[in-house]
Amino acid sequence: MQSPAENPPLARIKGRGAASNPEGRFESVRHHAEDDGWQGAVLDEAAPRPRTEVSEEHARSVITRNDSPDLAFEQALNPYRGCEHGCIYCFARPSHSYLNLSPGLDFEAKLRAKTNLAEVLRAELAKPGYAVKPINIGSNTDPYQPVEKKWRLTRAALEVLVECHHPCTIVTKNALVERDLDLLGAMARENLVQVFVSVNSLDNRLASKLEPRASAPHRRLQAVQALTQAGVPTGVLVAPIIPALNDRDMEAVLDRAAEAGANMAGYTVLRLPWELKVLFREWLAIHVPQRAEHVMSLVRQMNGGRDYDSDFRTRMRGQGPFAELLRRRFEVACRRHGFFRLRALQLDCTRFKPPRKHSPQGELF
Repeated sequence: MQSPAENPPLARIKGRGAASNPEGRFESVRHHAEDDGWQGAVLDEAAPRPRTEVSEEHARSVITRNDSPDLAFEQALNPYRGCEHGCIYCFARPSHSYLNLSPGLDFEAKLRAKTNLAEVLRAELAKPGYAVKPINIGSNTDPYQPVEKKWRLTRAALEVLVECHHPCTIVTKNALVERDLDLLGAMARENLVQVFVSVNSLDNRLASKLEPRASAPHRRLQAVQALTQAGVPTGVLVAPIIPALNDRDMEAVLDRAAEAGANMAGYTVLRLPWELKVLFREWLAIHVPQRAEHVMSLVRQMNGGRDYDSDFRTRMRGQGPFAELLRRRFEVACRRHGFFRLRALQLDCTRFKPPRKHSPQGELF
């Protein structure tokens, strides 16, 4: 097998975050390219741009549950597996390994759409003894990623929740959320929804490399303004903060968010579980080689000397002097703008009405 030094250099693939497609951690076979001298060094040819492919998935359940002490929700729903936004830092990339697909390019180009989502959600909410708790939409992959324009699964889920008066929270970095203002506005009037828009930088050039198919930062802030003007409680997540790369923008993002009408804010630091460590290092080598080692040095400082520490107590905020500096900066900015903590606003769980089973006799009985 070739040593890393013998492998061909990676290059940016326009419109994609990852530059490679390494096998997932569960694969028993590994592949590597090797130049055999034929065809004029094939390895030097430009790699083709992978097209987005969406396959249908018939889910058996769609509500997932967790008891993680560092998460603000206990129930979640994700209409899609994989995410076309292609954010290189996405902590969900390693989940694609469970599908025998790569956390690299496969994660952003080979997607799964849960086409029976609304039907299964309705059935789960109708179960006897169902305990009502806010459902977070987009805990793993973005519910408003570009393919949602065609598949409309997130909207279908919202329509079920509106019908049942069920509370939910939404996390996205796409201005497509504006499409559903009619539903979100109706839910907001009953205190049934909160939306969080992720903005971790105001630098369009950096964002186009970190998050190649997400909405530009200024469009996300426009979405924040549209949501707040429609009466939807909206917060901004400065997430993730990557030391020596986008941390300088924290206060500026919060300033702009306050101007747009946001009333909540939160942040997380970069997390690099499993295969993501390799993918992120590749990205650094391609886009900011002169800063790559400095970025990773600070990342290790925030993770007890490792690339990643999964400890629930520290994984979202980090540890050490740099992490403490981020915490203080964030708190000062939040006090200046009067932002609520993410857990401060409580959604109404008392309005819930289980969905009715469809009957040929309609609403007569």
